[in-house]
Amino acid sequence: MNKNKLNKYIKKAEKGDVNSQLLLGLTYFTGDDKIPANNKEAFKWFKAAAEQGLAEAQFYLGACYFMGNGVKQDDNEAFRWFKAAAEQGFEYAQYNLGICYEYGKGVRQDYNEAFRWFKAAAENGYSEAQYNLGTCYLNGQGVEQDYNEAFRWFKAAAEQGLANAQYKLGYCYYYGEGVRQDYNEAFRWVKAAAENGYVNAQYILGICYSNGQGVNQDYNESFRWFKAAAEQGVPEAQYSLGAYYYIGIGVKQDYNEAFRWFKAAAEQGVPEAQWNLGICYDNGQGVKQDYNEAFRWFKAAAEQGLAGAQYNLGNCYKKGEGVNQDYNEAFRWYKAAAEQGIAYAQYCLGNCYYFGEGVNQDYNEAFRWFKAAAEQGIAEAQYNLGLCYANGQGVKQDYYEAFRWYKAAAEQGYAKAQNNLGRCYYLGEGVKQDYNEAFRWYKAAAEQGYAEAQFNLGACYGYGQGVKQDYNEAFRWYKAAAEKGIAEAQCSLGLCYLNGEGIKQDYYEAFRWLKAAAEQGLAEAQYNLGVCYYKGLGVRQDYNE
Repeated sequence: MNKNKLNKYIKKAEKGDVNSQLLLGLTYFTGDDKIPANNKEAFKWFKAAAEQGLAEAQFYLGACYFMGNGVKQDDNEAFRWFKAAAEQGFEYAQYNLGICYEYGKGVRQDYNEAFRWFKAAAENGYSEAQYNLGTCYLNGQGVEQDYNEAFRWFKAAAEQGLANAQYKLGYCYYYGEGVRQDYNEAFRWVKAAAENGYVNAQYILGICYSNGQGVNQDYNESFRWFKAAAEQGVPEAQYSLGAYYYIGIGVKQDYNEAFRWFKAAAEQGVPEAQWNLGICYDNGQGVKQDYNEAFRWFKAAAEQGLAGAQYNLGNCYKKGEGVNQDYNEAFRWYKAAAEQGIAYAQYCLGNCYYFGEGVNQDYNEAFRWFKAAAEQGIAEAQYNLGLCYANGQGVKQDYYEAFRWYKAAAEQGYAKAQNNLGRCYYLGEGVKQDYNEAFRWYKAAAEQGYAEAQFNLGACYGYGQGVKQDYNEAFRWYKAAAEKGIAEAQCSLGLCYLNGEGIKQDYYEAFRWLKAAAEQGLAEAQYNLGVCYYKGLGVRQDYNE
């Protein structure tokens, strides 16, 4: 507006022309390239027109009071003028009046009145009011909860292009609230909101692409939308983005970036991010290894009830990593995680009861928790459960059940269970005696470096049980086990040297290994060591020894 036009409207306004007063108020309120904004002048002319009963001017006058534009901020006056305009049917004022009632601005908070005025504005076609009305129905605020009505009003606002309504409409389709669940429609509306810049919708759109809900699964697109939301500070999106970098989904694996985004989300209180940040510190991924920081973040997530973090926190207390070793605290956190179904926590809790660490020893409870973890497929727990059945600890002795659980763990490659399974076949405990199967399982465990199985495998070769007798192989496996301190293997190795079986006869080596086994209290070795002293084999003859 040029100066001449402005002066013309001023003259008319000064004579009481209400439309000119409103026009001047709007001109000064927004300003343009020729007339600068002037809040005081805007307020003056809005007031003049409002006092003559013009609804639009009353609304703008209320806005001036509400925001403190050209006048001291005053919620009471804002409410008064919004109400005046609303009662004349001006939809923007009806909406703002609803806001006043909703938040108690200039009037006592009243959700029923807020609903009434949002409804009035919504029925006049105002999209923001339609959205708020939908929210009232969704949450049962000021009206009885009604998902169908919530859906109807979100849809009305969404079709006018309102981004937050498009998001809520997508939410209704996603969860089937007020409408039949439809991931295709959910995706369509969430995408519309995301492309309109609605940040929460960008995060949900990332989930849709990640899960292939309403659209073909596409981790690259999922990453793109998580990133868009994360960069605007959505904590859940920051966590998801961190997870993508950590695993290398939709983007090249990058622990530094994973750490950065986990940290951003963790600092906003997302428990999953706190847990994963702890894992980064624990493993030195994307950051220097720091058990103190790992403990700190595990604890933050654990205290929010996240089961995985509770398990890790239990490990910290058990090992004394980042905190003083404390079996009582380890037990407490393992129990918290175990009761939420974390299998490894159930296994660790079983160990606490079995060994009496942080709690009184209780084989019944140990059995119970080993069984819970074993049924979830944890090999270590399946092995321990087998031990309980074999030894009658916490349960009636049952070799058949012991065999069954050793077998379950052995088939997962757990060396201790493979050795015990071999023993079952060797002795015929819980299964028909079968030296061939015993040999097979001893060999599987021995090749993993399990010392006891290496001795047992040596014995199979030495006696030709389940395999053709082979003193060279017997010697090899006895030696492997003996070097790891197995007394029986040290004794057998000593006898190999003594008798020249699988190796050139060597009394000095025989004496050395028999002595090692004898010092561990093995009677057979003590007897044969006595023979060496008696006959002077590998050592000076000594009847006293």
